[in-house]
Amino acid sequence: MHSEARPLDLTHPDNDARFGVELRTVAASARRRAGRDGDRQIDTAHLLHSLLETDPRARDACDAGSGQVVRVLGYLAQRSIGYGLEWQGSVEDSGALPVVTARSTPGWSPAAAAAMRTAVCSAQRGGRGQADGIDLLNALAADPHSRAVEVLRTAGLDVSRYLDEGPVAS
Repeated sequence: MHSEARPLDLTHPDNDARFGVELRTVAASARRRAGRDGDRQIDTAHLLHSLLETDPRARDACDAGSGQVVRVLGYLAQRSIGYGLEWQGSVEDSGALPVVTARSTPGWSPAAAAAMRTAVCSAQRGGRGQADGIDLLNALAADPHSRAVEVLRTAGLDVSRYLDEGPVAS
């Protein structure tokens, strides 16, 4: 059976072996970014921003030779000075992805926590013990109402391509 029966430790991702080094780095970076932005919770846009800055494979998969990843990062960088300003002080809960546990995860929006859980489940379905950046990119794209998808669509990316490809093995 999958080890998902034990809840993920999103408050201390370094303690959870189901996160690969990429996701541990992304989680730490997203936490710092949320703090700098003055946000109470890590949301999917924080995860996307950190993922694209730290994981070359996810960045390449997102860009697919289009050159649009620079545009995506530009929108994400403008978060606190314009784009996404309406997100300040609000909790992201798109409701599109099923929440695996009823309890909330302190410091994480429901949508961001669901994306991390979905990434781990994807890795497990693929027979891998640890989720990586591609798993997270696919999980972020799977939530059509998330802030991450809003940014990707605004930048002109077709997020449906991630859903069709599914997780890529490490």
